[in-house]
This record gives sequence, structure tokens and C-alpha cells, in this order.
Amino acid sequence: MEKTNLVIPTSPPCPFVGREKEAAQLEGLHAQRKHLLILGPAGAGKTALVNHLKDRLGLVVCPRSDCFGEICEGLEGQLGLSGEGRKLLQRKQRVRQALAACHRTVVFDGVGWTTPKVASFIESVSQRVPVWICARSEHPWDIGHIWPLLTRFSRVAVKPFSLAQTRALVTAAVAAGLVAGGAVELVAWFHRRSGGIPLVLSELLAEAATGKYDLGNA
Repeated sequence: MEKTNLVIPTSPPCPFVGREKEAAQLEGLHAQRKHLLILGPAGAGKTALVNHLKDRLGLVVCPRSDCFGEICEGLEGQLGLSGEGRKLLQRKQRVRQALAACHRTVVFDGVGWTTPKVASFIESVSQRVPVWICARSEHPWDIGHIWPLLTRFSRVAVKPFSLAQTRALVTAAVAAGLVAGGAVELVAWFHRRSGGIPLVLSELLAEAATGKYDLGNA
């Protein structure tokens, strides 16, 4: 069968669908100024969830948290600071002071194995303002020296999509004109192929929007 011709030259981001429950949970815990550990496998949508709430809740988000250089670069611009011409220790101290003064929740995204110094910095920030940590695991051998601190953190799990959530996202993408209507007939295939991982699902929908798949032939 001949492939369906699509007129969409590019693929905008998929609509924010399927994480309404988690978003509401985070908003409620934010109102209580809780420390949070947001857990989920790679591509499950932890970053998308945080970005969805960033402006609404006034979050300060550090997109990468592996080392001090990345932490400072990720936060300085949001705090109105410049690290030009300053040593890393000075930058770290200025960032910590600015975070304490702004009274906003700080999100450390992409947290993996933390060194003692990075763990100490995050702990010092948590003593002043609420802290959210986005990670794939809370096991000490995965998350490193931040592990003892996590006894004070509430957990929010971001799990892979169910089939119903996958259907909701595909349907929303079709309604937004991001992909042809035939995609709805292939929801089960999209779900199996993506494993319920929203990032993979979004990539599959982007490929479908370029005509890579024959949406008229299940």
C-alpha cells in the first residue's frame, strides 16, 4: 500500500499528556515546601514534567548536576549571576547565597553518581530552600554520596506509560495536527515499540510525521 503523504515538515514537541496525576502531586508537595526525589527510568518524562511546572511554580532548574561546573552554569543565568572571571569556588558560594535569598524551590535534574562535594553542596542548599532531585535510581551504588540525605525526601515515581496513557498522547498528537489520524489505529504498536517510555514514543511519532511509517497499513 502506498504511504500516506503528510504535509508536516517538522515535528513540534508532543502535547503534555499522561502526566496530569504526577503534576498535581508535585504541585501539592510544592505547596508544602517538601524536599522531593523524582524517580523514573531514562526517557520516562522527569525533565518534561519539571519543565511543565517550571514557570507555574517558579522553579529554579539545574538541567545537569554531575559536577560543580555544570551546576554553576545551569543556575547562574536564572539567578542573574555571571561566572566570568571567577574561580569555581567563588561561583559556587555566590550561587548558594543567591538560592538561599530567592526562596524558590531548586531542581537538580539528571542526578547520577554524586561526589562528596556535590552531595555536600546539595545538602547545604536543602537546608535553606526546598530541593527536588530527579534521578533514575535511589540505590546508594547508583546515586552516590547524596544517598544518606534522601531520608528527608518524599518520593514521586514517574513510571512508563500504560496503554491508556500512550493512546491519550497519540490521540492528542493527532488532534494537534502533529501526525496523521492513522496513528490512532497503531496505538498498540507504538506502545509495544516504545515500551511505554514517553521520550521514545515522541520520537516514533516524529518519525511517523515525516512519512517513515505507513499509517494506513497496520
